[in-house]
Amino acid sequence: MIISASRRTDIPAFYARWLVNRLRAGFCEVVSPFNAAQVSRVSLAPEDVDAIVFWTRDPRPLLPHLPELRAMGHEPFFLFTVLANPRELDPKCPAPDVSVPAFAALAAALPARITWRYDPIVLTEKTPPDWHRAAFARLAHRLAGLTDRVVVSFLEPYRKIAGRMKPLAAQGFAPFPPDEEERLRLLFDLRDMAAAHGMRLMTCCQPELYQEAGITPARCVDPDWIAARLGRPLALGKDPHQRPRCGCAPSKDIGAYDRCLFGCRYCYATSSFERARTAFARHDPGVTML
Repeated sequence: MIISASRRTDIPAFYARWLVNRLRAGFCEVVSPFNAAQVSRVSLAPEDVDAIVFWTRDPRPLLPHLPELRAMGHEPFFLFTVLANPRELDPKCPAPDVSVPAFAALAAALPARITWRYDPIVLTEKTPPDWHRAAFARLAHRLAGLTDRVVVSFLEPYRKIAGRMKPLAAQGFAPFPPDEEERLRLLFDLRDMAAAHGMRLMTCCQPELYQEAGITPARCVDPDWIAARLGRPLALGKDPHQRPRCGCAPSKDIGAYDRCLFGCRYCYATSSFERARTAFARHDPGVTML
């Protein structure tokens, strides 16, 4: 079993103490996002867990605990989002001058176990394709040698995201709707920049783009990538509970929605920033669930 921690919130950044407590206890409980009355117990015993895949923008609170996790017998892997968006889009996320040193520290602790996510690509009047070319180039240069993989995707226009982004139009962040050819040109350029810095670029959940561009489709929860580092096979297919275009292997997500405090305007996992702040303020690291 692979544990996902988590697509729903940034556990390393905000709930590292809770996670370590649950790993020590050997289990956690997860509330179904579709039915609050449905609670499932998830084993976190090392003998039941092949790997833990962390999704984060800031692993620093978890870094001191990695030796203990490894001593327990756990196998951590990281999907680390590093962007350079304006504060109007990412009001509280770590800036690159914080993220890049954290990436380097994590890479030193866990060589070859980190995927850089430049995701999502938010195209607006102030962040058009050329802006992303320049931002990606700067970050790729700084992250060279720390990872050999980078995952990208274009922002999906979910209804709640469109509503949250709309007020930013007056500040110059109106949507920039590129045509298919323009998006492909951007992908080609990012692919070539990544390759120049020793990285393979992959696209997440957008097969129409990678098929046209000849770019490898990403499996963010990638059993082949994990198995190669574990030195043993993981016979896992496609996760039937993810979006149809998602190629990820099955995993058990132990997070919860409306828990992240970064406040990204394009966040799909947070419906209410106020609800997220309230949940965090009430959170007890000693309880069994987020």
